[in-house]
Parts: sequence; C-alpha cells; structure tokens
Amino acid sequence: MMTDPIADMLTRIRNAVRVERSAVEMPLSKVKRGVAEVLKREGYIWDWAEEQVEEGRPMKQLRLDLKYGPNGEHVIQTIRRVSKPGRRVYQQAKGLRPVLNGLGISIVSTSRGVLSDREARQKNLGGEVLCELW
Repeated sequence: MMTDPIADMLTRIRNAVRVERSAVEMPLSKVKRGVAEVLKREGYIWDWAEEQVEEGRPMKQLRLDLKYGPNGEHVIQTIRRVSKPGRRVYQQAKGLRPVLNGLGISIVSTSRGVLSDREARQKNLGGEVLCELW
C-alpha cells in the first residue's frame, strides 16, 4: 500500500531522468495533475497527458514527456520532497524563499490550486510546500 503518492511521483520522475527516458507514466490524481501543469509552465517538461489504462476501466494514468537540453543535459537536476506525511511543511507567502537564488522552484499546494513559489508570491498565497527542484 502506497502512503505517499506525491513522493512516488517524484521518485518515478527522478528515476526516469537518471536513465534518460523520454516519458514516464504514473497513476493520475488531481494533485499530480497540478504538479505536472506547474512543471510544464516552468519549463521542466515538454508536456503531460491523461491516458486511459484499459478500455472500460475508470483508472487513468498521467504521462509526462521529460525535457532534456540540446546535448542531452538534464533539465531536472534534483527533485526532492519537502512536506512529508510525518512532517507537513507549510509556509506563508512571505516565507516562500527562492530556491538556489531563483534557479529552481518550489511547488506549493495552495487554496487556489498547485502553484510554483513565484506564482504563490505574486498572488500572496501560502500553503503546503510539496517539493523543490532545480
């Protein structure tokens, strides 16, 4: 039984980037869809899509098309979970600091959806800090 689906998503992305796969698939949820949308807006992946696992079954999968540089450089160098089931981490908008002086992002779950730290600061929203990546 999986207790932390967000950590599972991040681990799947981390493993796929290490072996330089072009895409990675995982079970779909609303939060994962929000994280994928933030990754696309911030330029860490090419695109994402919802795919049906089998005809007639309600379960869907999320497919992320990973992005690499022109010479095969990894766009996602590091991705780590901040808020965990055993220790939730919440920040106010003024407490959200830039990751690596603005070279990376934090992904925050707010009352208005999943946003990057930049978007959350602009909208003056705080929330649960899901992960950091650069």
